[in-house]
Amino acid sequence: MDKITIKNIIALAEELRWKIGDDFHDNLAEGIYADAAEIVEDAIISKSNKTARLDNKIDRIVTSRVWGFPIMFFILGIVLWLTIQGANYPSAMLSDFLLGDIRPVLKSLASGVGMPWWLSGFLINGVYLAVAWVIAVMLPPMAIFFPLFTLLEDFGYLPRVAFNLDYLFKKSGAHGKQALTMSMGFGCNAAGVVATRIIDSPRERLIAIITNNFSLCNGRWPTQILLATIFIGAVVPASMSGMVSLAAVFGIAVLGIFFMFFVSWALSKTLLKGEVSTFNLELPPYRPPNFWQTIYTSIIDRTLIVLWRAIVFAAPAGAAIWLISNLNIGDQSIAAWIIQYLDGFGFIIGLNGVILLAYIVAIPANEIVIPTILMLTVLVTGMQAGEGAGVMFELDSVNDTAAILKAGGWTVLTAINVMLFSLLHNPCSTTIYTIYKETKSKKWTLIATILPIIMGLVVTFVVAQIWRIIAN
Repeated sequence: MDKITIKNIIALAEELRWKIGDDFHDNLAEGIYADAAEIVEDAIISKSNKTARLDNKIDRIVTSRVWGFPIMFFILGIVLWLTIQGANYPSAMLSDFLLGDIRPVLKSLASGVGMPWWLSGFLINGVYLAVAWVIAVMLPPMAIFFPLFTLLEDFGYLPRVAFNLDYLFKKSGAHGKQALTMSMGFGCNAAGVVATRIIDSPRERLIAIITNNFSLCNGRWPTQILLATIFIGAVVPASMSGMVSLAAVFGIAVLGIFFMFFVSWALSKTLLKGEVSTFNLELPPYRPPNFWQTIYTSIIDRTLIVLWRAIVFAAPAGAAIWLISNLNIGDQSIAAWIIQYLDGFGFIIGLNGVILLAYIVAIPANEIVIPTILMLTVLVTGMQAGEGAGVMFELDSVNDTAAILKAGGWTVLTAINVMLFSLLHNPCSTTIYTIYKETKSKKWTLIATILPIIMGLVVTFVVAQIWRIIAN
């Protein structure tokens, strides 16, 4: 009987129809179709069970107490490494095109039409240069990070990250879904703030918004890597330099996560008291992501929108940088006067006036902090580098960059505190604007802006005092 197929049975039934009658045929057909439906259902259930069993096997590993966190940090590290390494070449190409090809053409056109030097400098060396820098440095990392992040989300892994971190966020008085917004913040804090819409509780959403700045966004990674390479890696043998530098940068990122938990806990006990809401975290089945749709959505909905906001804020920053470097009061530029005024306070917290001024004028975009620091250092030391006052620049040689920073009085303490202050300072203008758009509150926007600065000043002050006590 097992060898008789459904087709054979149907053929047999047709033959019997003429011999026995339609009633028998109808009853037999109904039985055959019922058996066929059962066979199909069993096959589907069997396939579903097989998929479910595979999902369960994977989940036992990626959500386990032993392997869950190492796998999570490993995957995040891979994503960040691909973002940073993958962005180097396209960033260099964009920089060569926007700064090396387009900028000289603009300067030639300005000269050809008889534009005054100050107007040419203001528009090209100020406004255009800042915008071009932000595009060259910001676009490639976002175009890599956001698609990778979305692919992980579509694949079904990110809900497992939320599952792993849910207990810690609940202990800190926050929502388990903040794990996802925190991860998004590693690409861009503005995008991380927008992502908090997935949190239903207004109180817990505010906590996620205020603390997202502690995720080290892609605009701050180049600063961390450069300083760790020049100063941290230099204190160990050359064979260990790369590993120690990488560990220092990774340590700063993990420290940011620690501050996120700490500030979340502090807010939940003070300004944002309340009960932690419960939610059912459904772990979706693993599935192949829709690659091209993911790429399109990530670039249009996240990358380009965030980039446009950054450009809008970068333009006035470039103008301000050029103006304070070229407008004089007495025998010095405005920038030189401000640096002298800030130097005393900067020394107390292990920084200097150049660094503090750079972070003030570079609020619109973290990407222009190092170029601004180099330009201002050359301005106050009189070194021969760059193209003049107000013209931001970077150097291809790490050694040449180190020489300028050290001429500006930088030490290992300075580098460590800049790395800490880069983590713990106000959000960029794009993120501040996004916070206001999401909260509709000047109060919470101000708190989200000022709180990290206060923490950065306190932490750098403590580190500077401890360092000097040990050194003496």
